[in-house]
Amino acid sequence: MLALEKLYSGYTAVDAVRGLSLRVPARSIVALLGANGAGKTAVMRAISGLNRIRAGGVTFDGITLQGRHPARITELGVVHVPQGRALFGAMSVLENLELGAYLVRDRAARERSLEQVFAMFPVLKERAWQAAAYLSGGEQQMLAIGRALMTQPRLLLLDEPSLGLAPKVFDGILEKVREIHAAGASVLIAEQSARKVLRTAQHGYVLENGSVALQGSAAELASDPRVAEAYLGSTHERAT
Repeated sequence: MLALEKLYSGYTAVDAVRGLSLRVPARSIVALLGANGAGKTAVMRAISGLNRIRAGGVTFDGITLQGRHPARITELGVVHVPQGRALFGAMSVLENLELGAYLVRDRAARERSLEQVFAMFPVLKERAWQAAAYLSGGEQQMLAIGRALMTQPRLLLLDEPSLGLAPKVFDGILEKVREIHAAGASVLIAEQSARKVLRTAQHGYVLENGSVALQGSAAELASDPRVAEAYLGSTHERAT
């Protein structure tokens, strides 16, 4: 489905992603792991058209993505939930969701998507007229994912969904990720919370300095002593 080949990309003249290759097969959950500054967000932004690609390529179902406007990439079914959620705080929950469907011209399709989002996240229906800024952190993450689901994505890009969330709240978010996957979408999830994400994903890549340092099945990475030492050994991870 998604293929990155020897990708070089970044925010300035310096590449944050250097020669990176990875695959996200259809109907899969793939983890992109690494510490702060490893290049995870830069990879996500390159895929979704927000960062310029200087070398290498990105294809989705054989269609070249580099050089395409982010809106055109979204129309192909690749939808990005950014780090920090990027909600419109002064706007209501409903208005944020409606903005997620701005490329969907069929009114009936928009209404079906909205009902599906409300069924998955009932609290968003309860808070439909509340300003997004007044939601809890977990509710804001639900809204960010719900907004992405309004376009019925085929590939969902989740960048650090655990950011600012209590461990139990993040567990609930991962359960929803599994539901989204079961409904037919593929997911690429960038995270530092390696232990929990490796329980959810089928395959994973570990980034260091913008390149792939390790890759393998989720089970292989979870049992790899190098991954355990760098990403699975904290007190927080063991306790959650």
